Amino acid sequence: MSINLSYILPQMLYVFLVAAIWLAALALVSPGTGVLELLTFLTLVIVGVGTIWVPLNGWALGIIALGIICFVLSLRGKQTEVWLVLAALAFVTGSVFLFRGGSWGAAVSPVLAVPVSLLTIGYFWIAIRKVLIAHSATPTMDLSHLIGAVGEARTRLDPSGSVYVHGELWTAESNNPIEAGQAVRVISRDQLLLEVEPVVDHQEE
Repeated sequence: MSINLSYILPQMLYVFLVAAIWLAALALVSPGTGVLELLTFLTLVIVGVGTIWVPLNGWALGIIALGIICFVLSLRGKQTEVWLVLAALAFVTGSVFLFRGGSWGAAVSPVLAVPVSLLTIGYFWIAIRKVLIAHSATPTMDLSHLIGAVGEARTRLDPSGSVYVHGELWTAESNNPIEAGQAVRVISRDQLLLEVEPVVDHQEE
């Protein structure tokens, strides 16, 4: 039994493309160790190499670019849900029709495209939306005591990563690279994002 690569390859590339979209969205709303960014890059490289053998619909690439713009606008905290829905719809449409072929203009099988598209919309609405809401929410507790507090970097910060301060894990940024395990001091806070600096010769309290 022969394998129809002209059919299988677009399906595989479609799955990798959707995976890259999922990973990139999560990396943007929840920066950390750089693993998500690396996986996004690798999946996009695979898709890019695959396009050597699979023709593209240029207009679908434009729709994906539009989705990126809508997603960036959703990060600004104004009409987040509207922009997020538009981004998800653009990503779904663009990814399905990016690879040209088939009777309906797309090389991706509807049997694969429909469930993956529904999962993508659900992923953006449930997972990504919750993260964005958490970032934009006004803290109900007084977090002013964090300024000046000393903690520990749990991941490398270059510039973003995670720090452990006052018994909690926070997303933080630093103007200077900080290695995991190094002591840090909080110098400012923007809602749930901390700005920290490295602490030299600090002994844990």
